[in-house]
This record gives sequence, C-alpha cells and structure tokens, in this order.
Amino acid sequence: MSRPRWVDEQVRIVSGPDWPVWPMLLRYGAPLVSLFGRITVTSELEPGLLNGPLLLAANHIGNFDTTVIAIGCRRVGVVPKFLVTGGIMAAPVVGPFLTRSGHIRVDRGGPDAALALEVTAAALRHGGHVVVYPEGRISLDPGLWPERGRTGVARLALSTRVPVIPVSQWGAHEVTAYEGAKAMVRTTASAIWRQPRLAVHFGVPVRLEDLEPGRRGDANRARTRITAAITEGLRPLRAAEPELPRFHDRTRPVILAGTAAFPGGRVPGPLPRAAVDLRLRG
Repeated sequence: MSRPRWVDEQVRIVSGPDWPVWPMLLRYGAPLVSLFGRITVTSELEPGLLNGPLLLAANHIGNFDTTVIAIGCRRVGVVPKFLVTGGIMAAPVVGPFLTRSGHIRVDRGGPDAALALEVTAAALRHGGHVVVYPEGRISLDPGLWPERGRTGVARLALSTRVPVIPVSQWGAHEVTAYEGAKAMVRTTASAIWRQPRLAVHFGVPVRLEDLEPGRRGDANRARTRITAAITEGLRPLRAAEPELPRFHDRTRPVILAGTAAFPGGRVPGPLPRAAVDLRLRG
C-alpha cells in the first residue's frame, strides 16, 4: 500500500513553527464562542510545562467540546493541535486551513489510522501541544462518564515520555446535539439563550515514569491512569449531576449496560499498580 501524500505534508507542517493565524483565531474567536455558554477554566498546569511538548488527554462528550477545549487551551497558554477526522481534513477550504494550522488527520478504523500517531510523534518532537481523545468517540455511557478507550495514546505517551495532561470538561454536550442536522442547528441556536455552563479543567501530569514502552501490561496501566485522572478531574465539574446528565439529548445513542471505565465516576484510590485494570469495563 502506497504512503498517502498527506502524511509527509503534515509531518513537515507540525515540525515547523506554528502558523500565527491559528492562535490569532483562538484569541479573537473566543468572544464568539462565549455566546453559546458561560465558560469557566481552571488549571493546575505549571507554567514551565508550556515551554515543551504536551499530550493533553480529554474526555469526549459532544460535538461542541473541541471548541470549548480550544478556548480553554488559549486561556492557559496552550496552542492546541487537535486530531481531526479524515472527512473534515479532506473537505475544501476547512481541510487546508486545519492542515496549515497543524491539526492532525486521523482516519479512524481505516488502514491509515496508525499514521496519525506518526504525525503526532513528529509534532511532539518539535514541542507541539497535541490534544487527543483517548476514548476515540463521544462516550456512549448513559452518565457520560469517560470510557476506557484504546491504548494508542498510552503507547504514544510511554514511547515519547511527553507529559500527559488530563483535561476534564463538562457542559459542551448541552450546546450541540449528537446528530441530525436540524437537531444540531436547533440546539446550537437555542444555547445562545439557554447559556449552558461550560467548564474545563487542566490537571497535573499523569504519573507514568515507572512504566515502560513494550513491557507487558504497561500500556493498559498507563491507559487506566490517564482515564482515572480525567474522571477525577471531571467529578467536581459535574458535582450536581453525579449520575445522569440533566440535559437529555434524544439523538445521542447510549449503551444502557454502561461503558464507563469507572461507573459513576468512582475511581478507587490509590490506584493499584496493576490490578486496577481488572475494574475496567469492556
């Protein structure tokens, strides 16, 4: 199979200096995003970490949450590079803009999916701040708690030794419906007067230094710790909604049996070095 052209193009872009248009858009677009909700950002991120590469691992709750996280990143001094689905990256106008801004194409479920990790690794080698969704999809848990996800992010973290910052966010699911053009437009427009509370929290780096790339079980342990850190940061953001979200999105599919890594957001602590993986669902 031939190597897609976009891979080398993206490696070249993420290996160079940041395009100033993207940070400028974040700065001047923030007031527009604030029309759709009240954004609160809290952070435990040490300023010195901003001078080097970062993997920011976030929970995925809705179509609007990338926008909310982007604004949160701007407020704490992070210039985010997101992993974006191939369909959007290949679209006219929007795709070239996102590519030039340093965002990374990922074709989930296809033969080229692993190539996104190659581009991400290149971005990290050159000091990039990359936002990833370890779950790989919007959570299907009825309570919208983080799912276990895959080990790709954990393996990347172990191989690059880049700090992993857990990013917990809540409220973006109330802005835009999960699917359906009419529902998405209707809910987004109504958010202007509903003003949902949008909250983002940046936690401390996840402790992974005792784990090794390639050692049996360590990728699962890293994944568990990352998911646990995101979940723990999420609990205070949704303290008034510990079980089910108060906003009911009829278009969002759920798996009634539950898909949360830690059901109800209950993380056992302190986390055992290895045995905690047995508590994960799926």
